Amino acid sequence: MYACGDCGFAFNAAFDLSLMSYGACYDNTQTCSPGFDQYLNNLVRYLVEERDVRNCTVVEVGCGKGEFIRRLVRYPGANVTGHGFDPTYVGPDVEYGGRLRFEKRFYDEHASSLPADVVICRHVIEHVPEPLQLLNGVRRAVERRPNALVCFETPCLEWILRDAVFWDLFYEHCSLFTSASLTTAFELSGLEVLGVRYVFGGQYLWLEGRPASGPRRAHKNRGDVIKLARRFSALEGRLRAQWRAPISRALGAPESDGADGRRIAVWGAGAKGVTFVNLVDPDSRQIHCLVDVNPNKQQKYVPGTGHPIIAPAMIGDEGIEAVIVLNPNYVKEISAALRQQGSQVAVIDLMAELA
Repeated sequence: MYACGDCGFAFNAAFDLSLMSYGACYDNTQTCSPGFDQYLNNLVRYLVEERDVRNCTVVEVGCGKGEFIRRLVRYPGANVTGHGFDPTYVGPDVEYGGRLRFEKRFYDEHASSLPADVVICRHVIEHVPEPLQLLNGVRRAVERRPNALVCFETPCLEWILRDAVFWDLFYEHCSLFTSASLTTAFELSGLEVLGVRYVFGGQYLWLEGRPASGPRRAHKNRGDVIKLARRFSALEGRLRAQWRAPISRALGAPESDGADGRRIAVWGAGAKGVTFVNLVDPDSRQIHCLVDVNPNKQQKYVPGTGHPIIAPAMIGDEGIEAVIVLNPNYVKEISAALRQQGSQVAVIDLMAELA
């Protein structure tokens, strides 16, 4: 990771876009989790009820499989017309009697001519090696609508660095933002920032803006990202030893080999889980498998390490005695789900263990 000392932008200097493939098989669905599903519902409710996103055209840049913009279009009384862009979208091109349309492509200079009253972009900008190009395209899309609302959501680098969440730094996220650097990026693109909030337990940034009326001015406030990055780097050696300690305790066996100890699993085969096992168990010797509620990931394998991915219902059959949870937002939800299925599996909140 490289951080610019002038404005606080952080990025992966070794990132190679040609190694990435965002096609129909790319699946980052999170709504299989009841907690995240409720988070999306609350976000939609906030936009309609508090930001008055009604009787307007909403463009979602990077809509994924379209779940978020569907909820916005069908929200009672909102009367929203939606347009989603994403090359990984799978489904009908037109829904809700023509009120919602999808295009299976990237949002680019050709798409930016589509008039929009609201532009929403959730968890896309961190995947873009040239984020100002994306923001400039959004700025052009709302050029003639001075009151247009622009909303971006992205992981919060401050949260990652402060809490040393090493498994939240993954290759696909080539552009990383703090509240200060995301504000600077908006200002450099001619967008006025209305406010930045920390959401989802502080893990995400939610920024709202609109077209700036005057000349482009950017404060270039780097915040404390340089200090945080240096601290994170200095802690790395000590952290590497700490990462494995909870695993060793859960195994009840020597750290070098968990084959004779308890079987443990990591909950979640998304980016966090994949990154974690590739770093701490690359030879697949200590962690038996990963557990995921997304049916599309079950009965498959983790890239790099080959750990199998199982459904929660298979925990008993696999003899799992402890699961490591990487995201504290899901600890209660996972514990409750395991109790409901009668499992006595121990739940390890890794961030609490390392605090």
